[in-house]
Amino acid sequence: MRNKVPEATLVFWAIKIMATTVGETGADYLAVHVGLGTAVTGAAMSVLLLVALTAQLRARAYVPWLYWLTVVLVSVVGTQVTDALTDGLGVSLYVSTAVFAVALACTFALWYRTERTLSIHTIFTTRRELFYWAAILLTFALGTAAGDLATEALGLGFTFGVLAFAALIALVTAAYSAGANAVLTFWIAYILTRPLGASLGDLLSQARDYGGMGLGTIRTSALFLAVIVVLVAWSSVTEQRTVRITRIRE
Repeated sequence: MRNKVPEATLVFWAIKIMATTVGETGADYLAVHVGLGTAVTGAAMSVLLLVALTAQLRARAYVPWLYWLTVVLVSVVGTQVTDALTDGLGVSLYVSTAVFAVALACTFALWYRTERTLSIHTIFTTRRELFYWAAILLTFALGTAAGDLATEALGLGFTFGVLAFAALIALVTAAYSAGANAVLTFWIAYILTRPLGASLGDLLSQARDYGGMGLGTIRTSALFLAVIVVLVAWSSVTEQRTVRITRIRE
């Protein structure tokens, strides 16, 4: 198989942040405004994720629309996992953040012990891809818990949450530019984009009385989904052009 993960370009990070925002606002819309509840929303999205992930694993190369559809669904499911623990079972955000952090660390350790690499440039076997998606799901769950911990439990608020996580990502970017390990900085940034996207989603969608801008979950989700579709379409055209050029050179 060819590598199944796109390059970490500016477009990649833009789509990733918007996907995390849609995961936050979309999950809230289905669970609260539609009235499905956390359990039904989580179950329905898990089934859709299983279907998308199966198709993603069967693909022999990176398919932009399929890859990003899977990411969006992982975002929703990751949000629902954290919400189910916090709201449904009453698990403290401190506990869930710590548990997801340990689970992610164990996943990385097992992945590295088995494959000797955590690089996204080498996802060209099914086993590596399974490790990759397990890590992705845990980064979303961890990011959701950490974001809620910062903005709600610690009382930082949505605006400060966006600024704080954006500043942390800027520091990671600066470290990467200064020569820090590329794989390490990638995964740290990937984790941080989840609470950034979640805080941004809450800032835009929540009512002004709760510190938000009052756009609502429907408009916020629709806006970001539209931008994601445009960027993924552009990415698909670019990918096809790259494949054609590669074939000509071969």
